[in-house]
Amino acid sequence: MKLDLEKILKELGPYRERKATIDPKHAALLIIDMQNFFHQIIQPILKNLLRVIQSCRQRNLPIIFTQHGHTDPPADGGVLGQWWGEVILHGTKDWKFLPELKIEPKDTVLSKKRYSAFYETDLDSILRAKGIQDLIISGVMTNLCCETTARDAFMRDYRVFFLIDGTATGKDDHHLATLKNLGFGFAYLITCDELIQNLKSK
Repeated sequence: MKLDLEKILKELGPYRERKATIDPKHAALLIIDMQNFFHQIIQPILKNLLRVIQSCRQRNLPIIFTQHGHTDPPADGGVLGQWWGEVILHGTKDWKFLPELKIEPKDTVLSKKRYSAFYETDLDSILRAKGIQDLIISGVMTNLCCETTARDAFMRDYRVFFLIDGTATGKDDHHLATLKNLGFGFAYLITCDELIQNLKSK
């Protein structure tokens, strides 16, 4: 995926008419599956995300990293494993986070086995315990784990802020299609720069 932000923003005009500002006291950053398995897909957004992480740390926003992995694919792979014919095996190099990510002790690392970060995890209870209302979604892949998680968050009554240039997938048209769908019915579409400025202004 090549990130032509100017072109994407032009396409997304009608899907960005809903506006909201993030409340840093009740917001969390969710970083989805920034693992070696997705190394190539992550490259166009890596610098953006590192800036976002730094900004969120400065404002003391909770940061949650999801880590997709399977210990026994026949037992825990489900239809997802059948669909792709392969899964990320727990403990392998593919399963590990990109070395550029510096995870701190106060961060949360959340294991998951399906597209949605809410499926059979403690994510909802973690967010509720911290009083989170605004969920910022970033990571990979836009049209699979990020989109499914965004939809699930909306159904649980979180305000979803989806990073246009802080999410990525394998194909430009898949990225754009997801952004349009989410902007229409599920999420506020914002750029990484807009998020950083939002946090600075509060």
